[in-house]
Amino acid sequence: MKGTRNYKFWFATGSQDLYGDDCLRKVAEHSQKIVEALNGTGKLPFEIVLKPTLIDQASIRKTFNDANNDPECAGVITWMHTFSPAKMWIIGLQEYKKPLCHLHTQFNEEIPYDTIDMDFMNENQSAHGDREYGHIVSRMGIERKIIVGHWSDPKVVDDIAGWMRTAIGLMESSHIRVCRIGDNMNNVAVTEGDKVEAQIKFGWEIDHYNVNDVVEVVNAVSEGDVNALTDEYYNKYEILLEGRDPEEFRRHVAEQARIEIGLEKFLVDGDYHAIVDHFGMLGGLKQLPGLAIQRLMEKGYGFGAEGDWKTAALVRLMKIMTTGIKDAKGTSFLEDYTYNLVPGKEGILEAHMLEVCPTIAEGPVSIKVQPLSMGNREDPARLVFTSKTGTGVACSLVDLGNRFRLIINVVDCKKVEKPMPKLPVATAFWTPQPDLKTGAAAWILAGGAHHTAFSYDLTAEQMVDWADAMGIESIVIDNDTTLRGLKNELRWNSVVYR
Repeated sequence: MKGTRNYKFWFATGSQDLYGDDCLRKVAEHSQKIVEALNGTGKLPFEIVLKPTLIDQASIRKTFNDANNDPECAGVITWMHTFSPAKMWIIGLQEYKKPLCHLHTQFNEEIPYDTIDMDFMNENQSAHGDREYGHIVSRMGIERKIIVGHWSDPKVVDDIAGWMRTAIGLMESSHIRVCRIGDNMNNVAVTEGDKVEAQIKFGWEIDHYNVNDVVEVVNAVSEGDVNALTDEYYNKYEILLEGRDPEEFRRHVAEQARIEIGLEKFLVDGDYHAIVDHFGMLGGLKQLPGLAIQRLMEKGYGFGAEGDWKTAALVRLMKIMTTGIKDAKGTSFLEDYTYNLVPGKEGILEAHMLEVCPTIAEGPVSIKVQPLSMGNREDPARLVFTSKTGTGVACSLVDLGNRFRLIINVVDCKKVEKPMPKLPVATAFWTPQPDLKTGAAAWILAGGAHHTAFSYDLTAEQMVDWADAMGIESIVIDNDTTLRGLKNELRWNSVVYR
């Protein structure tokens, strides 16, 4: 599927000519060393490009507008090496339209106690200059990421890398197009939403098609292509016949191969990046897409069940933000199903009827063919596995009528205590932070959905930064959450975001 651009980030250093050419030469040298060092860490997902030192309104304005017009520039990192009078930043900031990071650092890590003089103080006054610059950005109400610390600190490098991924999510959000096959499940509230407002806020285009528009493409897939993909399935996954006739089993699996090829062609031809379907609107499809959807998610497509386009777009967005992460643990659509309420073993069993992305799998991934009571079609093939362990974020984007709210729960994924041999679906099991009792109550108070976009590879901070930049409310549920504090936060937010 269509990937992201080869993005870069610009590094813009602020100064002025008050202290002479020698000072400006050192400012430029220091900026170059910082950029080279950051790029040399190997920890940044994208390259930083150094721009000439900015010393007046004209150069600032030109740099920001050049950044706007460069399709490969995904954001600007700003730093004030010396004092930089902030009124000269106003026009450039007013016209700038991309993600902004304020790196509050300085070239030297330690005060040179034995040699420090006024020349050094004038040249190295980020503590002064960054406050002047920060004031004007705050006064103008511009959303930005502030990262504080010495540029050589590994934590600062990690923070820059994390912000870069959030910035890519901001840049790519306006390119997300969701293909809806059928409509939302009747009488379900949480999967509904204002598609016009979503396009205004996030840039998401959400289109609808009758399921038989897709069926025509699925039915046109050649037998040779179906057989080739089915062979790929049989070579890649464990086959669990469980007493079924091998030929009959393969026929069911082959139908998912046909659906996968057809759906992907439909998405590619229409330039779509996420898909939703509904088990009650299958038209001429012989099976509910199961294995087919799982494979499409693995390729980077977003998905939402029962017409849940908000979750489909969010899954796609989070997959974009995690692209290229080394040893990534995975991102998927999931649904809250059932609890374990045994004291000391509390958790939520996450799954769906069929559609869980195998990027989150640990251990063997198997194909099963089992009946499905919903959909009134033949038994669908699906991938079955259990998820990895570790910390992740479960996110729900809900429409409250007058605004969107992004709910972010930090969760601890665990192994289930016992096997579940009769459950023919992929599963995850997690305990929401700070604990099940508080986490579940907080999620419900915030209006969270039963569908989530989940990732092991993103943090709550990155998702909050995305929401802030989009101008929407965010609620974080983690180890610091108390119900009293959350209730107050929800009350305050109802005023701020009304």
